[in-house]
Amino acid sequence: MTNKDKYDNDGLTPEQATETQEPVNKHSHLPLEEQVAALGEELAGAQVEVSQNLDLAQRAQAELANFRKRTDEERISVGKYSNSRLITKLLPVKEDLDLALSHIPESAPNDSWLEGIKLIQRKLNSFLESEGVAEIDGIGAIFNPMEHEAVGTEDSTKHPAGQVIQVVRAGYRLHDRVIQPAQVIVAREPQGEDQSTSSPESKETEDE
Repeated sequence: MTNKDKYDNDGLTPEQATETQEPVNKHSHLPLEEQVAALGEELAGAQVEVSQNLDLAQRAQAELANFRKRTDEERISVGKYSNSRLITKLLPVKEDLDLALSHIPESAPNDSWLEGIKLIQRKLNSFLESEGVAEIDGIGAIFNPMEHEAVGTEDSTKHPAGQVIQVVRAGYRLHDRVIQPAQVIVAREPQGEDQSTSSPESKETEDE
C-alpha cells in the first residue's frame, strides 16, 4: 500500500499519522537509570491518584447510603404520623364519650341505646389503639415534663414528692410521639409550720 493510499484510507498524511502515535516510553531518550527513576515517579503519582479517586468513590457511596437511609426514615415517619391531625380531633370526642358513660350509674337499666353507645366507645378505642395511640401513665407515675403538664400541686404525706396523684385530663402518645400531654396534680412535701406562730418557748418568754 502506497502512502497515498494510506492517506486516502485514513484521511491523514504520513506526517500527521506519525504525530498521533505516542511513544511507548517518553523517557526513552534518557539513560536507563533515569528512565527507571522517572517511571517510578509516574507510578507513584498514579498510585496516589488512584487512592484519591478510590477515597472519593467511597465517600460518594457512603453519602448515597446515608441519603437512602434518611429517605427511608422520612418515608416511614410520614406514614406513622400522617393521621395525627385526624387522631387529635378524635380525642375530644373520646373524652366526652368516656365522661358521659362514667356518669351513668351502675344501677341504670341496660337498655339497647346504652349498649349502642358502649359499642361505639369500644370501636373508637379499638381504632385508636390499632393506629398506635396509647394513653400516658397517670396516677402513680412520677411526673415527667415530656409527658405531663402540672396544673397544680398538693401537700401529701401518703405519696412521694413528684408523684401524680390526680389526672385532670388524660394524655396520649402516637407511637413514640406525645400528641396530648396529660394534665395532672402532683404531690409535694407538706410545708413546715410557720415558725413565727406561738410555741411553748415563745409563751414562756412572753410570761417573763
